Amino acid sequence: MQLSEARPASATSYAYKASLIGSAHRFELTDEGLSWQIGGRSGVWRYDEISAIRLSFRPVSMQQHRFRADVRHADGGRIAILSTSWQTAALMAPQDNGFRDFILELHARMATAGSRAELTAGLGRKTYAAVLAFLAALAAAMTGLLIRALIIGEFAGALFIVGFAALFAWQVGGFVLRNQPQGYDFDRVPRSLLP
Repeated sequence: MQLSEARPASATSYAYKASLIGSAHRFELTDEGLSWQIGGRSGVWRYDEISAIRLSFRPVSMQQHRFRADVRHADGGRIAILSTSWQTAALMAPQDNGFRDFILELHARMATAGSRAELTAGLGRKTYAAVLAFLAALAAAMTGLLIRALIIGEFAGALFIVGFAALFAWQVGGFVLRNQPQGYDFDRVPRSLLP
């Protein structure tokens, strides 16, 4: 079930299911602004009233290739737009092309409307610093274990530590590299945070 909808001449649509049980979250870029419908709530945010957009890479166990856009309104409202949609109890399907096209078109329409929104990418600076500190402590501990295993001649244990470290670096490295805190402009949307 593909939730991205056909687009009329003046509108671009995108929809996804955030949970298996709930209804689809529907978004449309119209001439009036960003129209959204989430459950029983709905509204239209003019493009110049959108105060911030944060793009990030947010993998989950069911979908390792998932992206997120958090859109904030000047009155404090916030909506999240995800690049995946629940299909069945065991399947979360990517909607890469629809998500990318929608986000790029949203940026283009905001730029045309003269928006002064804060555009950020990745994690917040404090969160990112905490992640780096945790990874540094983990790397120091793993290095200590590796040296200890080599000193006592436990080569099977040393090989396990090297394998675990390689797997961990492969799994977490992409998340850390893609989510570096940064600002961007409407005409330079970070491609690493779009599918």
